[in-house]
Amino acid sequence: MERVVKVRGRIIPIRRSNIDTDQIIPAHWMKRVERSGYQDGLFENWRTDPEFVLNDANRAGATVLLAGENFGCGSSREHAVWALRDYRIQAVIAPSIADIHRGNLPQEGLVPVELDKSYVDRLFEVAEEDPEVDVQIDILHRTLTCASANLFDKEFHLDDASHFTLVNGLDPIDQTLLLKNEILSYESHRNPWLPMIG
Repeated sequence: MERVVKVRGRIIPIRRSNIDTDQIIPAHWMKRVERSGYQDGLFENWRTDPEFVLNDANRAGATVLLAGENFGCGSSREHAVWALRDYRIQAVIAPSIADIHRGNLPQEGLVPVELDKSYVDRLFEVAEEDPEVDVQIDILHRTLTCASANLFDKEFHLDDASHFTLVNGLDPIDQTLLLKNEILSYESHRNPWLPMIG
């Protein structure tokens, strides 16, 4: 996984709250065993509406998703994050992001940005008006800037574990391997009568 310290991109505004993981990617996509190729499933049902924002050619290439409160609620499916990742989304901005989904995003290099609702509303106003509006997200300092919305270095919530994952480019397995020597040391002194795996 690559380090993520800054994200800059245009906005995909979806002014809806309580977007659940089944809306992000419908359940029939769970039959696949691959970990990639989920971009066509992203908001699949909503994309049947020609007016849906992802069908707007002016939004092509936008990489920052802007949503309402409680984004990613519902099931814990990682496929929802894979669909966002495969569509080239780099960050999700919302007043709140459901706990499990918020924890899953950084493990795939996506930045969960929980920002005060008043700031999110301002971003919606400018992004819905102009598809060229972009934001700059500084993960190191946990700040967001959008000149078009007159927002400069606004602090956002990002828990320490997610921050560490992103700025170091370490997924949970990588983080465990950082402790390889300690694990081997423990195993070498472990009582042989204790249960073993494998």
